[in-house]
Amino acid sequence: MASKISIPVAVAVGLGAIIGAGIFVLSGTAIAIAGGYALLAFLLVGLVALLVSLEIGELSSLMPNETGATYSFVFRAFGSELGFITGILLFFSYASSISVISLGFGSYLSSVLGLPATFNIPFAILLIFVLSLLNILGIKKAANADSVLVAIKVSILVLFIAAALFIAFSHHTFSTANFSKPTGNIMLAIFSASVAIFFAYSGFQSISTFTSKIKGRNGAAKAIIIATAVSLVIYVLVVFALLSLMPASSYKISADPLSFALSSAHAPEWLFVLVDIGALIATTSASIAMILSSSRLLYQMSKDRLLPKPFRNYNSQKDVAINGVIVSSIIGVIMLFSGNIYTMAAISNFGLLFSYLMASFAFLHFRRIGVKSSFTVPFYPYLPLATIFFLFVLVLGMPKIALTLGVILIILLISVYYFLRELKRKKPVAIKLFD
Repeated sequence: MASKISIPVAVAVGLGAIIGAGIFVLSGTAIAIAGGYALLAFLLVGLVALLVSLEIGELSSLMPNETGATYSFVFRAFGSELGFITGILLFFSYASSISVISLGFGSYLSSVLGLPATFNIPFAILLIFVLSLLNILGIKKAANADSVLVAIKVSILVLFIAAALFIAFSHHTFSTANFSKPTGNIMLAIFSASVAIFFAYSGFQSISTFTSKIKGRNGAAKAIIIATAVSLVIYVLVVFALLSLMPASSYKISADPLSFALSSAHAPEWLFVLVDIGALIATTSASIAMILSSSRLLYQMSKDRLLPKPFRNYNSQKDVAINGVIVSSIIGVIMLFSGNIYTMAAISNFGLLFSYLMASFAFLHFRRIGVKSSFTVPFYPYLPLATIFFLFVLVLGMPKIALTLGVILIILLISVYYFLRELKRKKPVAIKLFD
């Protein structure tokens, strides 16, 4: 019998997926949009993510052998049609995540080497290629590699927080003026920043793609919640440190905000280099988790007969879906050319929010029919209903481009689903909604 992954290692995989693009790449974007209120945006989104993680934790405990994350829960609750739509949208969310994170890697590597931004995409492509090979080595090896990377990058982030606060107070750059209000409507700015950074907390569900591999009765649920809570604390502290170094008005939409802040604050060269190394490690481990999650999602959809047979190419000895890794990496490279970092994050967020919303309904479905796991969400049904409300609000407030692309993709997926259904000559299911 294959050895199990411990809860700390599973937490590391979750943190590896979460702490990457979110804080090293998108924190500057959030500050540029919401000013000092970016702190509130990170806190609010983190709390919503924590609510979702509770639901995913219970669903993972209920269905430990599923590897498709939120797709699997929706498929088991509502069947193939909604499962197909949710799965493909979630896959594109993962693929966009790979692009965002790897682009952040390219930006920081260019910064370290003193190269122009034209090298960002080539470096991102190189990272995706190398990490695809690592994932093909197998989940156990990828997870163990992530544990080491996460330990290093969390330590570097803690050092960054301490050093940034020391520099801010010793150089007298810390001021309440740094935490200035955004231009325009404050609530709209907070909301816009929240929509942009929701992607930053997306990695926790990567743990639910290998629930059965984790030790303990509720090992996956515990790992999911711990990873989300730890990332929330780290995110808020890092954003506070960034605002301490320089005024919110100085930030812009870029892929390397920590380097930008340290450079502007004339931080010591060793700190600048160390944080850049931490960013490279963070984006590397996050990319590992995203490639792993997307490949296992494709495998699960194929196993459920919603995707072609080649996606069922699965190496049981190495525990890896090889064709899934290859396709995920190719799509991730293609998505690198879809726009700037904000656009890619917005595209990723639509699929993510949609899958979370459908998973919340799946959660209510299983509770309604009396199916419970060993781990249960407290304060039912109030917390799940609050989660659904906040997710709806975030979906409605997404950028126009993300909503447009998302709606177009849903229409296309519905058309494809029914076209394939007609080819198979499947009879429609007629349900009487009213007496």
